[in-house]
Amino acid sequence: MLILKKFLRDIPAVLGLLIISVVCLIAAFAPLIVADADAVYFGNIIDRLKPPSAEFWFGTDNLGRDVFARVVMGTRGALLVALTVVTLAIVIGVPAGLYAGYTNGWGSEIIMRVTDVFLAVPQLILALAIAQLMGRGLESAMAALALTYWPFFCRTVYGEVRRVRNALFVEALQGLGASTSRILFVHVLPNVASPIIVRATIGMGFTILTTAVLGFLGIGAAPPSPDWGLAIAESREYLPESWWAVTFPGLAILITVLGFNLFGDGLRDLVDPRLRRSR
Repeated sequence: MLILKKFLRDIPAVLGLLIISVVCLIAAFAPLIVADADAVYFGNIIDRLKPPSAEFWFGTDNLGRDVFARVVMGTRGALLVALTVVTLAIVIGVPAGLYAGYTNGWGSEIIMRVTDVFLAVPQLILALAIAQLMGRGLESAMAALALTYWPFFCRTVYGEVRRVRNALFVEALQGLGASTSRILFVHVLPNVASPIIVRATIGMGFTILTTAVLGFLGIGAAPPSPDWGLAIAESREYLPESWWAVTFPGLAILITVLGFNLFGDGLRDLVDPRLRRSR
């Protein structure tokens, strides 16, 4: 209850949670909100580039597709991609960080030196390079993002495990003859779970933003997918006259990423008050 009260006093974090909740509801009920699938994928050329109105709330794009319908359906895709990428990054990075942080020797050194190599290159640039090598497509973009995001989890877990590996409960478990895997996954992992959750929450927003960038550059989702980044790329040449076709997908990216960042910052404040952001 104390933690909940402390969180509720954090207005930005509560706002972030509210945004995430609304976005998740939109994604869950997207097929009900958008009854006409043709408005998402196959527009009417007669209705091309119509401004926002009672019929088309967000206007139409250059192919006559309903921008509102594409933004709503794009919500589901954005969350699915982010959740998949972050999950894969956790599956790779957390076990690697646990092992490297708990043990000493060449295995730990190799893992951390590989991690340092990945972290030395900006994630977006590295993801672009890997996605290009794997071929264009949403699956390639997701794999590239997962392969470039796991080092962040590995480094986070490594530091936390180094901090607790000499704790009394670890020494007691070693004295009782507990296996390394049991110590790491049953006892150490719960004690380092909070930073992982914070990293995952912030990573969701960053992944949505990076996926949109890849879509904008033509490496991610392919037409006629209702991808937010792809929608901006397809409509940018009609600026500034048809501003709505770019503005509303851009606002969807901005609001969603902002929600995850605000919520992640709030969780970070609860986990480690020393890192509390200035207000």
